[in-house]
Amino acid sequence: MKILVPGNVPFDLTIDVEGVEVARYVMRDPIPDEHLDSDALVTWASPPRVLEDAARRMPNLRWVQTLNAGPDLALAAGFGPDVTIASGRGLHDSTVTEHTLALVLATVRRFDRAFAAQHEHRWDGDLAREQAAAESRFSLSGARVTIWGFGSIAARLSPLLTALGARVTGVASSAGERYGYPVVARESLPEILPTTDILISLLPATPETHHVLDAALLAQLPPHARFVNVGRGATVDEEALVAALREGSLAGAALDVTETEPLPADSPLWDAPNLILTPHVAGGRPQQAAAFVSEQLRAWLAAGSAGLRNVVAR
Repeated sequence: MKILVPGNVPFDLTIDVEGVEVARYVMRDPIPDEHLDSDALVTWASPPRVLEDAARRMPNLRWVQTLNAGPDLALAAGFGPDVTIASGRGLHDSTVTEHTLALVLATVRRFDRAFAAQHEHRWDGDLAREQAAAESRFSLSGARVTIWGFGSIAARLSPLLTALGARVTGVASSAGERYGYPVVARESLPEILPTTDILISLLPATPETHHVLDAALLAQLPPHARFVNVGRGATVDEEALVAALREGSLAGAALDVTETEPLPADSPLWDAPNLILTPHVAGGRPQQAAAFVSEQLRAWLAAGSAGLRNVVAR
């Protein structure tokens, strides 16, 4: 078996599995002709054009392993139905959890205002007075947090929010209990959003989630609520989000992802009030990527696609 692995990643991706030939490629370059015969392809930061090129020119390809938590780029590249696509779900749980918690705290504690005042060499006494007058709006203690997309990242994040006094409810494809937390189905959102203080989206980008966070949904949140997105930018109607922030029907938002990345200089998101932006850095580098790919390889050799973790339904 021959697997093609990016050779210019800034983390260890040493693969040594018996019976496997490991070839290397540069993530932003077309697949070298001498490696078009590979059976498997590992991707991380390859642009769409490289993945589309691989889909067209690799006749032996049977498995694409992305190290990204979200497999949307691989799914959109045009790989045939006989190619198994597996995601890197779990490799970014710790870093995304940390970043999400940081964004939640930053928007709740209004770090955006503090940083703006700092750059202006101005002591924002109004912020201190507002916090004193409405302390509960500037704290996670007692806050009702709704997490939409209740998977492995939510499993790491929820106990941290609980430790700070928040009450967490998950939203997933079906209702029940996950990781010790109550979970409702999407159909129940109209019931819980009006009492939500902080809405966190961990949703992937799929046809079903495109602009699912639209004007109608945002309008169900109370005016003091805050929205945090560390899932995918395509899930948000950004025009509706900007309008809600400008009109004051939403108190604030924090985004690590946008629909178009890098964010264009003329995007209204840059100047939207009470909005914090970070440049899609929550995930960072995949953790323990070499061990994960090696484990996946052994599973493939033993049982084919049936043995793989994180296989994406297509």
